Amino acid sequence: MCGIVGFTGEVIEKSKVIETMAEIITYRGPDDSGFFIDKDISMGFRRLSIIDVEGGEQPIYNESNTLVLTFNGEIYNYRLLREELVNCGHTFYTKTDSEVLIHGYEEWGEEVVKRLRGMFAFAIWDRKNKSLFLARDPFGIKPLHWAKTGENFLYGSEIKSLLVFPSLKRELNFKALDNYLSFQYAVPPETFFKGIYCLMPGHTLTYADGNINIKRYFEASFNIEENMNAQKAEDEIEKVFSESVEVHRISDVEVGCFLSSGVDSSYVSSYFEGQKAFTVGFDFGEKYNEISWAQNLSKKININHYHKVISSEEFWSAIKKVQYYMDQPLADPSCIALYFVSKLASEHVKVVLSGEGADELFGGYNIYNEPNSFKLYKRLLPLGVRKFLASLMKKVPFHFKGKSFIIRGEHDAEGKYIGNAFMFSKEDKQKLLKDSSIASSPHEVCRSLYERFSSYDEITKMQCIDINMWMVGDILLKADRMSMANSLELRVPFLDKEVFAVASKLPTDLRVNKENTKYALRQAAKRRLPNESAQKRKLGFPVPTRVWLKDEKYYNIVKKAFLSETAEEFFNCEELIALLENHYLGKCDNSRKIWTIYIFIVWYDIYFKEMK
Repeated sequence: MCGIVGFTGEVIEKSKVIETMAEIITYRGPDDSGFFIDKDISMGFRRLSIIDVEGGEQPIYNESNTLVLTFNGEIYNYRLLREELVNCGHTFYTKTDSEVLIHGYEEWGEEVVKRLRGMFAFAIWDRKNKSLFLARDPFGIKPLHWAKTGENFLYGSEIKSLLVFPSLKRELNFKALDNYLSFQYAVPPETFFKGIYCLMPGHTLTYADGNINIKRYFEASFNIEENMNAQKAEDEIEKVFSESVEVHRISDVEVGCFLSSGVDSSYVSSYFEGQKAFTVGFDFGEKYNEISWAQNLSKKININHYHKVISSEEFWSAIKKVQYYMDQPLADPSCIALYFVSKLASEHVKVVLSGEGADELFGGYNIYNEPNSFKLYKRLLPLGVRKFLASLMKKVPFHFKGKSFIIRGEHDAEGKYIGNAFMFSKEDKQKLLKDSSIASSPHEVCRSLYERFSSYDEITKMQCIDINMWMVGDILLKADRMSMANSLELRVPFLDKEVFAVASKLPTDLRVNKENTKYALRQAAKRRLPNESAQKRKLGFPVPTRVWLKDEKYYNIVKKAFLSETAEEFFNCEELIALLENHYLGKCDNSRKIWTIYIFIVWYDIYFKEMK
């Protein structure tokens, strides 16, 4: 695992500039660095040595030195590709997976990305054609950002590397702030910095003669086989997942795994007999602590278990550090817990496997069951009646059981589902923001995706929204940043294109049904896990923010931020204080909304006040 940076064209002291861009992300690759600099381009690299530890230095060149590569990631089918390329006449000078990219690009051009099985973000400079080729893996496991400033094109694994480029102006992107307040993350390809973008998953970018050309090479499409039965589904899942774990464990250093109480990480850990697994929790009872679950499973499947209880003081002290590593505000408090479990793992291993992606691919979130819950209601009541009842309920000033159901029953998925996090509506944002004109409807952001997947059933549509938005902007962003902050490589065997090929065929009721979410995956997991682990309901990564914000100490920390200069610049502070007070007094649970705003304030102060 590594970090890459680069820019085209001339700047004053270009060697110093590219070295600074690489140095700022040293934690992504503390083992080594490498550079390629000529009059047309400057390329930098930081290395975390995993495969071919002795001989895998970068940049890597082809036989004639006309192509130059820097690469972040792992290619799991590199041995097969290497054999094929050798048979085509290519000569290799390393044993690393990186080298198949440059010879593959020589042999197949841009089509090389379609042959890759792995996680990757890489840059290839063609010295003859003066062209730059960038690519990102199909699901967005590895990050890649780019910007154009004057005559220079910039790219990098992390935004903070681009921010030190001399001519790049650091300016807040209000569009990202608007979306963040609804989704809890910056919706890609936009970032919180105007003019800096993320290259989307499954896309390539070519830069030549001042022109940028972006192409999609992969889209996560479902090709459902309605006649597939449960037995066949379980057999195929077991076979493909076992093979995926096997290739994801390829390494020249020790590999461990993360372990929570959920079926995803438990299924992964079942392949780690005699090896190491890592868990963290909070000292707030079983609801916020999965350590005992993980310990019990570890004994049953014979893995060495390491754990840590995160204190309240540790958690709150780490917020600022975590937001620096994140590059952009992320209002998912589990990213801080992920920082601590990555730190724990990094003390013992250099690589871990984790369970990200299973929920999106196999239908794991509890909210995916909502379309089933509304089936009878929608069948009995016409749309006009549902709309009338919903409008009445919105005017009722108090909460009662069933009120939310009636309001949500007004719409299909397109009208109500934007992903796992829905923080503030357009109307909420208009009240909250100093400049209410930037507030937009979050449903508009999702519209093009719903149009693209209009032929799918509602549950599959929801999965597609999450694969393209939530997974990229939240789940994989925090996984990459928090592991890399601790110089730890995190691999995700569920997010493998062969695994997805199986998941994409599953009938909807083998993903989500009245018995459980991730139904077929859980049945397959039962072949390796105790029944209670395979069937355990989706919990997520619980963090006690709701409890902390009722504690006077942490309430006062947030209140101070809500009355700060930064808060005053962007928000109507009386609205912020009302949110906080109502939560503190127990009138309603505003914890997620409070956290969203608080994290933005913390992040903004780091990137626009302290780092300037």
